[in-house]
Amino acid sequence: MSKSFLIEKLTTDLGMTRAQANRALQIVEGCTAASLQVSGKATIPGIGTLRIEQREAREGRNPRTGAKIKIAARKAVSFSASSDLKSHAQKCKVAA
Repeated sequence: MSKSFLIEKLTTDLGMTRAQANRALQIVEGCTAASLQVSGKATIPGIGTLRIEQREAREGRNPRTGAKIKIAARKAVSFSASSDLKSHAQKCKVAA
């Protein structure tokens, strides 16, 4: 799913203009980012939960040369799907 698909869906289903739909998505993105900054967690009902996780520093390999490299510690966002989303996924038909 792309941002343009979501904007198109909002315009057809809710009768919004493209500018209004784009602004609505920007508000959702902003609220999610703000929640992550404040509490380290953002729950979107019916979809899932985003959390900030600390990734430890580790050693990796350059795939081209095989040389060892150091990968720095960093923060990353992880996603956990809600039970509603998981049940919908079970009903989906996916072409192999």
